[in-house]
Amino acid sequence: MSTLEDVARKAGVSLATASRVLNGSTRRVGAPLREKVERAAAELGYEANVAAQALARGSSNVVGLVVHTLDDPYFATMAEGAIRAAERHGLTVMVGTTRRDPEREVELVATLRAQRSRAIVLAGSRTTDAGATRRLRAELDRYRASGGRVACVGQDLLGAVTVAPGNREGAAALARALADLGHRHFAVLTGPADLITGVDRTEGFTRALDELALPAPRLVPGGFDRDGGHTAALDLLNAGTDDLTCVFAVNDVMAVGALAAFRERGVAVPDELSVAGFDDIATLRDLVPALTTVRLPLTWMGERVLELALADDAATEHVPAEIILRESTRKL
Repeated sequence: MSTLEDVARKAGVSLATASRVLNGSTRRVGAPLREKVERAAAELGYEANVAAQALARGSSNVVGLVVHTLDDPYFATMAEGAIRAAERHGLTVMVGTTRRDPEREVELVATLRAQRSRAIVLAGSRTTDAGATRRLRAELDRYRASGGRVACVGQDLLGAVTVAPGNREGAAALARALADLGHRHFAVLTGPADLITGVDRTEGFTRALDELALPAPRLVPGGFDRDGGHTAALDLLNAGTDDLTCVFAVNDVMAVGALAAFRERGVAVPDELSVAGFDDIATLRDLVPALTTVRLPLTWMGERVLELALADDAATEHVPAEIILRESTRKL
């Protein structure tokens, strides 16, 4: 395999000049020398060293995307948006999943920093663990100190430009829309107590009910996934639902689990219980009954956060949510 030294020798230039041409240095090389080096590299079949390119430029052509999981269409859809945006800039996206482990998130950021990634995008809820947030922010600060760019989807807690979904506002608007349908007695499948997205959506929904002078909802915790929604719904059914007319799951995949649990127990939706979710993930559009939810522009969010990560000057953006009423909730 040909080396950079071989290319420099064949082109009749210094090793430094050959490196500047082939490893992407920001220092300019005149057109005649550049053509000689590129011709020599092609004749020798030389392949550039990606690590050397990153060192020469100060960063690579890779953008790191850190998400909780790709099993959840919420993250998969945003990842698709980020990849589309990266391709427009000639960049490659490297995706890492944390499985909701804060320490794994720190490890991934440290790895991306060592690899001189052009930018790092983090998509997902922060936790109520202040220590975990502090450790992640410190690692991001080290990355930024070396010239890296950071952008986030979620809560504005990391000192970085953020695409902030309207979680509280969307949940509150959903509560008001369901109340307009005549619902008065609710349960909320809340997700884990330490996940800020679930907390925000639960509190937004609950506060809106309070402002409407309606009873406080029954809160049922569970995992922030399909199985968590299934288990929480079974817990709800076991406790009795005679006083309830509507169940709000704080994300769509939990709502899917709840619908499965109700179907298994012979509870008709929406005739006996109405069900609503949050996110409007595309994979649920053929669900029967179609799910009432709160729509977030997930693909756009993925594209936008990538663009903000690459921008020289960017501000945090708040994303409004839209209420989508479908057949899983009925008018009383």
